[in-house]
Amino acid sequence: MRHPIFVTLCLGGAALVAACGGPEDNVDRAMQTVNAIDENNLSDLMLTAADPKEAVSYFQRATREQPDRIDLQRGLARSLVRAKSNAAAVPAWARVLEMDGATNDDRVNYADALIRSGKWKDAERALDAIPPTHETFKRYRLEAMIADSNKEWSKADHFYETAVGLTTTPSGTLNNWGYSKLSRGAYSEAERLFGEALQYDPRMFTAKNNLVLARGAQRNYQLPIVDMTQTERAQLLHTMALSAVKRGDVAIGKELLQDAIDTHPQHFEEAVRSLRALEST
Repeated sequence: MRHPIFVTLCLGGAALVAACGGPEDNVDRAMQTVNAIDENNLSDLMLTAADPKEAVSYFQRATREQPDRIDLQRGLARSLVRAKSNAAAVPAWARVLEMDGATNDDRVNYADALIRSGKWKDAERALDAIPPTHETFKRYRLEAMIADSNKEWSKADHFYETAVGLTTTPSGTLNNWGYSKLSRGAYSEAERLFGEALQYDPRMFTAKNNLVLARGAQRNYQLPIVDMTQTERAQLLHTMALSAVKRGDVAIGKELLQDAIDTHPQHFEEAVRSLRALEST
């Protein structure tokens, strides 16, 4: 059911064109307006709420019927990314870039699809072709990831910092930045960044797990004070135990594994196997 004000606007639009066409023309034009609005709403819904595979099917059908519509081609490319069909998303974004009306945001999304497909060098070239005046969160986040992959640490830090300043939801970027620091051996800096990520998203388990890894790398085997469920606590104890064993602190690792088994509300098979393996060695 359409909202009453929506119907009023549509009827008003039909009245305005009455002077330049017959009744049938007026109805056709009014219906075209309504259909266009409905189609745009449906496209938005497909990109946000629909099942990713259903969205792909919708935009594939729509682009076959109207191949010159850049908004539909863009919708297909986005829906392919949502469906994790990254190999298909790359040519889809490439088609968008060949059309009139392509934007720098489209070029950034093309680079994103390339990274998701493991084509890092192609993504780097795609970003280099975008004017430096195009300063967006997503652009700098991708620049940081590419700098990371090239082990250009100063550039990576600069891009991560810039990206964090351009969004109100930086938890994912802070987590990535922290993991970058962790891979470089900058454990205390990594711990700080994972902690910041959790301040923005206390439910982000990946950041919790990475925080435990950063503490374990410093031989700090106390769990951090963060919100966690009983199951998460058991999983984090397991991660801490493996970190201790990796650094030669086997006795501590065994104790942590036993704590993980005792803490888990169900049978923790993975921790049990790890403990048995240690005891039999």
